[in-house]
Amino acid sequence: MPEQHAVLVLNAGSSSIKFGLFDCSSGQAGRLALASGEVEGIGGTDGIDGEMTFVVDGAAPRTLARSNGAPNVDPYREALTPVIEWLRRAWPDLRLAAVAHRVVHGGQHYFEPVIVNDDVLSELRTLIPLAPLHQPHNIDAIDTLRAACPGVPQVAVFDTAFHRTLPRVEQLLPLPHSWFDDGVRRYGFHGLSYEYLSIALDEAFGELAHGRVIAAHLGSGASLCALHDLSSVATTMGFSALDGLMMSTRCGSIDPGVVLHLIEVCGLSHEELGTLLYHHSGLQGVSGLSGDPRVLLAQEHENERAKEALALYVHRIVRETGALAAALGGLDMLVFTAGIGEHSAPIRARICGALGLFGIELDDEANRANAHVISRPTSRVKVVVEPTNEAWIAARAAWSLVGERTRLA
Repeated sequence: MPEQHAVLVLNAGSSSIKFGLFDCSSGQAGRLALASGEVEGIGGTDGIDGEMTFVVDGAAPRTLARSNGAPNVDPYREALTPVIEWLRRAWPDLRLAAVAHRVVHGGQHYFEPVIVNDDVLSELRTLIPLAPLHQPHNIDAIDTLRAACPGVPQVAVFDTAFHRTLPRVEQLLPLPHSWFDDGVRRYGFHGLSYEYLSIALDEAFGELAHGRVIAAHLGSGASLCALHDLSSVATTMGFSALDGLMMSTRCGSIDPGVVLHLIEVCGLSHEELGTLLYHHSGLQGVSGLSGDPRVLLAQEHENERAKEALALYVHRIVRETGALAAALGGLDMLVFTAGIGEHSAPIRARICGALGLFGIELDDEANRANAHVISRPTSRVKVVVEPTNEAWIAARAAWSLVGERTRLA
């Protein structure tokens, strides 16, 4: 019987690790995962009653033991142990061809998937200040799996890579040019999600998907991407994942004078400023209640701050959509993806309602059902809900690097 090859994909976030196992025995990465799961509540910030939990394929979460701050124990690396144990126990005969890691920032040098060695890892560490919520944990995961699976290639797949097609004018910042040469430029993020959409939309809609498309990746992090001929031509996130849209706990674009004011007048330290902008702003900061739109939607009729936070959230999306449509010269398709984009009919309805000038006509029943196409046949713009599949894109990229070597071994 032929040996089964697979790629393990790790998406290491600030308080959770999502993982998926993809069969590559056919010579390419299967689009559906053999198995997938998540470790939540790392560091005690999430999970059930503050516990760290492990779940696979939608089964009941299993509570994991913690070291409770024991010396020399990194809680994030500790959380990877059950993933490794599960893989060895549940798939003992599987040959692991690679571990693919979603790495948020590739900087100015990494636009293609790369097998990680010491030099690559060292360079990725220099990018931590540009993505402090994600990059340290991406690196922790690579480090841990290198030690746990010696000989298995660790492949970094970069969230910035899809935006390598951005025109130069979209990459430039209005600063002295020497800073651009030093890497201070607009990069764009959520690239694995947008790359998947470029494939899925082409399959589903053909020529229309090659036109003027705006994709809205609305999750706890959020961004928009303008695509033409399935390539990124403009996006709302720039130098860092703090830019652009208002998000669950991140502020998005704000006047840099506000940042100077917070430092010079309010006396915030660098650390305090980072905590404010990344963790206590966005929906969470404006509402004072939650960064989850579901919570705010349930309370907006009784709570003015919840209502105001949602209004600002939608307004920023609408305003940036208009800007990207201008850059595209019009709009043929609007696509919603990620947690909020895929599941929040009220948010989609409010956004589309405010974009009526483009000729968007929403089918309310289809929208409430989270249907694939949620616009009416008479709508000048087709509005689509397309679930993303970042893990498959990462598995596919890793297999493209190691597959031939694996088959010949």
